[in-house]
Amino acid sequence: MESGAGKHWTEEEVKALLSVWSEKNIRKQLHGTLRNKGIFIYIAKRLQELGVCRDWKQCRAKYKNLKYEYRTVKYAHNSGDVTKTMKFFHDLDAILRYEPVTQLTAEENGRCSATETQLNTSPTTESVQ
Repeated sequence: MESGAGKHWTEEEVKALLSVWSEKNIRKQLHGTLRNKGIFIYIAKRLQELGVCRDWKQCRAKYKNLKYEYRTVKYAHNSGDVTKTMKFFHDLDAILRYEPVTQLTAEENGRCSATETQLNTSPTTESVQ
């Protein structure tokens, strides 16, 4: 299967990316890593083993686009708009559901520091304030 920079990702290619992305060690490395070129080079090599010819830049771009689209749909669902959907939402939800979110908190001296909290997306759990 030949894929170039301007080619759309096929469903099979996206499924292969999601299967590699769903691996625990990959998810761990992607979380909180700003300079992640090496991780995406590794992901591109893994995809080549699965018959998907994409370079690391294409993999990173697709990863970012899928993550953005997932968060857009997730926000819409949380706001009551269940009409917004995406093709791989449930797969991405399984991957991203428990991803820690970095939040900024104000410290006593006025600076902000990053803290990690666990997202709980269960609709039955009430948040205690």
